[in-house]
Amino acid sequence: MIVVGLLLGALALWGASKLAWFAEFRDGGVLGTQLYTEDGEQRATALVPLALLALAGVAGVIATGGWARRILGVVLALAGVAGVWTGVNGVKFTGWAPGLPVTELLLGRGLAVLGGILLVVAGLVAVKGAGTARRLGTRYAAPGAQRAKRDPDIELWEALSEGEDPTASR
Repeated sequence: MIVVGLLLGALALWGASKLAWFAEFRDGGVLGTQLYTEDGEQRATALVPLALLALAGVAGVIATGGWARRILGVVLALAGVAGVWTGVNGVKFTGWAPGLPVTELLLGRGLAVLGGILLVVAGLVAVKGAGTARRLGTRYAAPGAQRAKRDPDIELWEALSEGEDPTASR
C-alpha cells in the first residue's frame, strides 16, 4: 500500500507539473491579444523534485525497516505537506476571463494537492507500520540468530536429510 501510494503521488505531482498553472491574455502587438500560459514546472518548481523524492521513497521504504523507515516516513509526509501547500498557494477564484483554460488550471493544482495527500498518507503509514512491515533482505539479515525451538524429532530427521549423523557426539 505504501509503494502504491508513493507511485501514485509521484505520478500526480509529475502530471501537475505538465499542466497549465497560470494563464492570461497579453497584448501581442500586431498579432493582437494572445493567450499566455505557464505550466507547473515554470510556476511551481518544487513539483518535479517532490515527484522524484516520492520515487526514491519507494526504494527507501522497500530497503529499510525500523527507525530508518520511520524517519523516511516523516520525510515523505513533510514532502506531501509541501506538495499540498504548492497546490493551494496562490489559487485565485476571481478574475477568470472567458477563453482561459480554467479547467486545466484547476486540474493542475488539484493534482498537486492529490499527490501531496498521497505522499502524506504513505509517509504516515510507513511510520506506523515500520516495526511490523517486511523489508528487503530480512530473510538473510541475521544468519547467527537463534532459531525458534522446534520438535527434536523433526531436527533429527532434518539432520539425516542433510547427510549428518544426529547420533554422533558433536
